[in-house]
Amino acid sequence: VQLQASGGGSVQAGGSLRLSCAVSGGRPANYNMGWLRQAPGKEREFVAAIRRSGSATYYANSVKGRFIISRENMKNAVYLQMNSLEPEDTGVYYCAADQGLWNRASLPEEYDVWGQGTLVTVSS
Repeated sequence: VQLQASGGGSVQAGGSLRLSCAVSGGRPANYNMGWLRQAPGKEREFVAAIRRSGSATYYANSVKGRFIISRENMKNAVYLQMNSLEPEDTGVYYCAADQGLWNRASLPEEYDVWGQGTLVTVSS
């Protein structure tokens, strides 16, 4: 399976962005999906995850209530709606696929396939 993230850009604090992840070369419903991000000079960190069927989601505390992860398996797509953006949300955002059982994967090493990142810059 291949993943391609898009939708990043520059926005002022308080603004919104919607990231998309296109899934190809495989059946999206076979994978739990996640979004992770990496800020300059920092380690990659978990943002949100969604179960294969879309029936369950999980968020990092730092984004809970502001970000929404969703998926449309028939459209081979996963989304991350980001609202009330803060400068601390700046970073490269990656979508990733987890082939294992749903366990709210929050560690980068739990993900098996990664897409290229898309840059999000939030200015104050």
